[in-house]
Amino acid sequence: MIHCAAAVGDHPPGSPAEAEQLAVNVTGTARLLESATARPLVMVSSASVYDPRPSRALVTEDHPTASGHLNAYGRSKAAGERLALAAGAVVLRPRAVYGEGDPHLVPRLLARLGPGGLLPLPGPDVLLSLTSVQNLADACLAAAGWPPGAYNVADAEPYLRDEALRRVCAALGRRPRIVHLPRPLVRLAARTRRTELTGYAVDQLATSVVLDTTRARAQGWRPTHDLSHYLARIAIREAVADDQAAVASARAGRVCS
Repeated sequence: MIHCAAAVGDHPPGSPAEAEQLAVNVTGTARLLESATARPLVMVSSASVYDPRPSRALVTEDHPTASGHLNAYGRSKAAGERLALAAGAVVLRPRAVYGEGDPHLVPRLLARLGPGGLLPLPGPDVLLSLTSVQNLADACLAAAGWPPGAYNVADAEPYLRDEALRRVCAALGRRPRIVHLPRPLVRLAARTRRTELTGYAVDQLATSVVLDTTRARAQGWRPTHDLSHYLARIAIREAVADDQAAVASARAGRVCS
C-alpha cells in the first residue's frame, strides 16, 4: 500500500487550512495505518520534516525531525511519519517534487516573475536537492520490499538554484533577471509580513539543502530522471502549443478572407 495523500501548503498559523493539515496528515495517517493491518505500507513524507536549525548541507535520515519546523506542513508530516515509522512502515522523504502536472513549484515561480522578467531571490545562490516525480514514483514502487525506516529520495545530483530557475524559465519562453536580496532583510520582512514570502518559503529558497540518498541506493534504487528530462518535455509541449496556435490563426485568416 502506498500512502501519498497529504494536505499541503504554507498557511498562516491558526488558519482553518492549518487545522486541515493536522487532520489529514496526522489523523488520516493514523486511520490508514489501522486499516492497513499486516500489509506493507510505503508513506510519502517530505524533507520538510527536517529541523531547519542544524546545517542541511548534506542531510541524512538521522537529521533531527522532532522540532524546529517553520509551518504546520512540516510539523504535521513529521507527526504523521512518526506514526508510520512506529508501525513498521517505509517512509520516503523527497524534496521539492517537480514534473508533469506540478501544481506548486513552477506555478509559484512564474507568479514571482515581475515586470521585465525581474525575479527577486533571497540571498546568494545555493545548492538544492530536487526530486523528479518519476524518481519518486520508482522509489514508491520499489520500497515495499525495503526494510522499515526512513529514506531520502532525490535526483542524482543537486542543482544550483539560480541556474535551475533560469533553465525552467527558458523552457517556458521566459528570460528572468535574477536579483539577489539580502537574506536577513527578506527574513525580517517575512516575520513582519511585509512580503508574500513566509519564513518557510525563504528557508526553501535561501538555504542549501542536499539530501543524502545513500540509504535508498543501498536497496538498489537509482534516480534515472533529472531536470533535463522535464525541460525537454516542456519544450515539446510548448512547441506543440505554438504549432496549434499557428494552425488556428491560419484557419481564422482563411475564414475572414
